[in-house]
Order: sequence, then structure tokens, then C-alpha cells
Amino acid sequence: MTAPGFNPYVPRPIDLPAVVPLDPGADLSVLDEAKIFAAPDDPADWPAWRAALTRWRQDARRRLGYSGARYATAPGNGFIVCMAWLWDETLYDHEHGRFTVDSFVDTGEREFGGFDGVALWHAYPVVGIDERNHFDFYDGVPELAEVVSAFQRRGIRVYLTYYPWETADAPDAIETIAALVARSGADGVFLDSTKEGSGSLRAALDAIRPGLTMEAESRVPLARIKDHEMSWAQWFADSTVPGVLRAKWFERRHVLHHVRRWHRSHLDELHSAWLNGSGVLVWESVFGVWVGWSERDRAILRSMRRVHRAFARWLLSEDWTPLADHPGEGSVYASRWIHDGQPLWTIANRGEAMDGPWIIADDRPAVRWYELTSGRELAITPVGGGRIAIGGQLPEGGIAAVTAVPVESGEAITGVVARLGRPLPGSDEGLAEASPAFPARAAIRVPATPIVRGSPPAGMAVVLAGLHDLIVRYRLRETGLYGEAPFVDEWKPLPPRLHQPSTIHRSVRLTTFAIAEREVTNAEFLVFRQATGYRPVRYERFEPAGAGPSDAPVTHVELADARAYALWAGGRLPTEDEWQVAAQAGLLGRLEPQVWNLTESEHSDGRTRFAIIKGGSGFTSEVSDWYIESGPQPSEVSVKLLLLGAGLGRSPWIGFRCAVDLEDEVSA
Repeated sequence: MTAPGFNPYVPRPIDLPAVVPLDPGADLSVLDEAKIFAAPDDPADWPAWRAALTRWRQDARRRLGYSGARYATAPGNGFIVCMAWLWDETLYDHEHGRFTVDSFVDTGEREFGGFDGVALWHAYPVVGIDERNHFDFYDGVPELAEVVSAFQRRGIRVYLTYYPWETADAPDAIETIAALVARSGADGVFLDSTKEGSGSLRAALDAIRPGLTMEAESRVPLARIKDHEMSWAQWFADSTVPGVLRAKWFERRHVLHHVRRWHRSHLDELHSAWLNGSGVLVWESVFGVWVGWSERDRAILRSMRRVHRAFARWLLSEDWTPLADHPGEGSVYASRWIHDGQPLWTIANRGEAMDGPWIIADDRPAVRWYELTSGRELAITPVGGGRIAIGGQLPEGGIAAVTAVPVESGEAITGVVARLGRPLPGSDEGLAEASPAFPARAAIRVPATPIVRGSPPAGMAVVLAGLHDLIVRYRLRETGLYGEAPFVDEWKPLPPRLHQPSTIHRSVRLTTFAIAEREVTNAEFLVFRQATGYRPVRYERFEPAGAGPSDAPVTHVELADARAYALWAGGRLPTEDEWQVAAQAGLLGRLEPQVWNLTESEHSDGRTRFAIIKGGSGFTSEVSDWYIESGPQPSEVSVKLLLLGAGLGRSPWIGFRCAVDLEDEVSA
């Protein structure tokens, strides 16, 4: 339950950065449960702060008897992971019923500089529409192993989402997810809404093959960093001066992924990840709602990617100095990493555009200074005492990466350039000109072709043209209803707000139409199948359609199947508004068992497809609030149903009825 007075736009106390005691005798075990360590505002306190962090790390590792042996087999460079809807329109071709992994990967390369991994979400928020659990939605994808392999061929690791909240960590659930990982060849599991995986899950994954990853959502307990190679830095509030991620400081090879799913700006996440040598989660479609990244944020991430690919070992190095070599004033901050004796600085400008020093470093003989995100050589300015200033122009919010390359021959700089590889698409664009504006994208209704009849067919009721004031009710969830983001820039929406009822008031003008008084039956649909030989592109789960009791509503149909029948019968599906108006006029009957009614309401934002279903069903689920609505529903209730692929949208609790448009004279 949400605490009274909770403000979802403000970090909770648990999310705030932990203040590090600077007294040499302080008990630092109070930092064990921190998410992130706050940095002092005064640079004069930074040496003592770093010393305290070092003492905490040494003591915590001693107290836990810590061994980082597992990290020897961990991939270690999974900096950028994409949370990907399995049925994303760039990943799945709905018309032809096939996966398009290369298209998805190419889009990620172009927009973000590429991904190291993908976490596939596949069932929520549809799960709960019938008796299936999230494992069943995996089992219904026969080519899952091919999808995983296609990603891996492109150098991308694949993680299956696992819902302990749905099945608990019962032995059969552990056995099932482990079997899925083994069968699909996936590289690990993402633990949805869970801070740590069970020891049983860890053991089950280890039995498959070494190097399989468990990634927790939000703060992983200190004692479990040893066997969770990655975790989400979700709802982590940083200090004004950038702080240090606790898990990363404890184990330098642990990769966190910063994510603020509803935020329009990802600048804070990018800066924290860059200064901590950590990662970012890219999540453009949050459970069916578009929350894409701005041009500026994408440009920053593309710049980071060049360094990730060429200098990953530095960012995982034991030799890390946060808030290193600060010029003494200004809001440009750096971390220094040393690998094999060669330094690398990751630099972020937390203030306005500037032209000046980024770091003050020791002069090094016979080296040349190189900025890695742009691929340009830097000039240096002596400042006395064997120290030099390194910098230049850096736009507001900009990042840089600096290294010192020994110049023993003229090929040294060439070697750095070769390691960086070709510039990533868009990585050389001017950040100052890149827009920070949110790239809004509407969910567009797919236009339907009117089916005009001169008179209403038998069994249909007429609704005359007119203006109708509708009250539409829905449960907010994380899906919204028509593509709108329900929690814009909120820190963390919590129950009951997360699942609260919501209302839309709107006026709709409808032309005269007729709508079937009941759903299409199995007998009627069977006649259609026999007359046309209709076979959908993806046949899975379609065989029962029309095979049940003759007078029961046909089920196991998707939107395309329902449309095909309606067109053959000389009609179309009713829109959700027509369905509601007719139901509120008392014109709609319901066959038994009651099933959800598909409507002619398909929408797409170019990434996610959905339709509105009405009426509810006789199936009631009591597993979780995270499930889609169940049971019979009042006529004003609308539910957003994300459209799946591979026939998985076919359910024993979803059917349809037909409608037609009527000529004007019918209304006279």
C-alpha cells in the first residue's frame, strides 16, 4: 500500500543516495544496503570520501568472505541491454508471421549504436486473459531458439524474462525456466519485479552451462552480488556531484543498467553510467506505451558505444578513481580507470556548455592525448608542477573519453583509431544541435473499410446515427489505453496508484449501423472454414476455432481471423464505441460462456499493436493484480489487448460479433 502523502514524482527515502561517513572510525556497515553512495559537494572532501569507500569495500568483502570467482566466466561487457517486446513490429512481421531479428538489430545499431543484450518480455500485460501462465507463452513460440540464435549471431546475448511473482520460486517453476533456457540457448534470465534470484535458480542455471546470467530488477543484496553478474539501477537517485554505485564499487565487474522507464530525459542515467563504468537499459516501448529516447540522448549513447566496444576492460578494471583529477571548479566530472598501465578518463559535463579544462593530470613523457568518442587528438596546456590541463569544448550534458597513448612510433595513434573501429552511425553529429525533445509518437488507428448494406441482416439490431457522450472506464496499469504514457516523468508509481481505475469522457459521432445481437457461434464459424478453406498465416492454436459446442461463441480467433469471417459474412467488426453504445441501449446479448469481444480498434505506434476488447468473460483470475482484467465487465469498461504473434493471441475466452454500416435511408 502506498504511504499517505506519497509523491510519485519525488524519490522515496530508500531511493536517495547514502551519505558516506568521513570519520575514520565510523561504522561503514551502514552502507551495505545503499543503492548509490552520495558524493560530497566540496572537492576538498573527496579524498576522505574515496578513502572511506575503499575501507567499506575491503571490510564488506572480508565480512562476506567474498569471492568473485563466478565473474571469471561472466561476459563482462553487457553495457547496453534493450528491453524488447517479443512482438515489436521491428522484430516480428505480423503480416507474414515471421521474426525479423536482423531488422531489429540494424535499427538498434542505427539509433543507439547497438546492444550487448536483449531481455525479451513476451506475455505481460496480456497474461491472465486465460489459464495460461508466462511459461505457456514461451512454449507457444516454436522458433524461440532460432530467434535467440539469430541475436547471438549478431553478438547480442539474450535473456528470458521470468516472473517469480506469478509462479513463486516453486521447484516446478525453477525446473521449467531452466528447461526453457536450455532449450532456447538463452544466455540467462531477467528476474521481473524481483531483487534477487533464489539459490535454487542459480544452481539450476549452473547445471546447464557456465556463464549463464541472473539479472535482478533494482538493488541486488550485497551478499548476492557474487552470483548476480548484472542488475538494474532502477529508481536510484544520485547526488548533485555524481556518486558511486554500491554494487559496482563492491565488484568492479558487476554491470548495472540504469533505467527510468517513464522519464523523458535519460541524461542523469547516461552520466551516472558513464562515470561508473556501468550500463544502461534501453526501453522504448514500456508494456505497449511509447517512451522513446530523444535525439540528444541517443547521440550520447552512440558516443559511449565506441568506447564500450574498444575499452571495455578499462571500465571493468580494479583501478578506478571516481571524481578524479578535477580542475577545481565547474561541473565537469571524471572517473579515471587504469588497465595495463594505460589510463582512461570518462568525463561528463553536468553543467552548461563550456570551453576549458576537463581534467588536470600528471604530464606523461612521450604520449599523445586522445578523445575517444570523437576520434580526435587533444592539445594540452602545462599548469606547473608537472601537471597539465586537458580539455576543450564540451556541450551542456556532453561526455568525453580521454586516454594517453605512448608515442614510440608514428603508428600509436593509428592503433587507437583501429581499435575504435569505424564511427558508429551518427556518432559524429554535433551534440549541441541534437534535440532533447521527447520524440512523441501517436498510436494510429488502422483504418477499417466500411461494409454498407441496404438493410440490416437478420439477427442484427439497428443503432441510428447520432452524437453519443461516452464514459469509458479502464484500469490504468502500465499500458494506458490508447497509447498515452500513464506515468510521465514519475519516479516510481506504486500500488494502488499503479492499478487505479481511470476514466475518459468523450463525444463520438456515429453513422447508422447494425450490430449482431450475439457473438458468432462455433457452428457459424465452422461453415466459414469449410466454405473458404481459410487458414491463417500462423495456424497455432487455431484448430479449436469452430470445433466446440455448436451454439457456444467461437473462440481461439485473433483479430485477423475475426475480420476474415466478418468480411465473408458481408460485414465487419464493430468499433469499441459502437459496441458500447449498443450495449448501453440494451441491444447486445451474451452467449454462454461469456467471452471477451474483439472490436475493430486496431492501433499501432510503429512498434506495438493493440486492440480494444469489451464485455469481459466468464474466466476469472485471482493470481495477481498484474494480470489483465478478468470476469464479466460493465459495458463502459475497455481493455487494451496487446496483439501477439505466433497465434498466441488466440484464447478460449476471446470471441467476436459482427456489424455492418447502413445506408442513410434506413435511419429516415
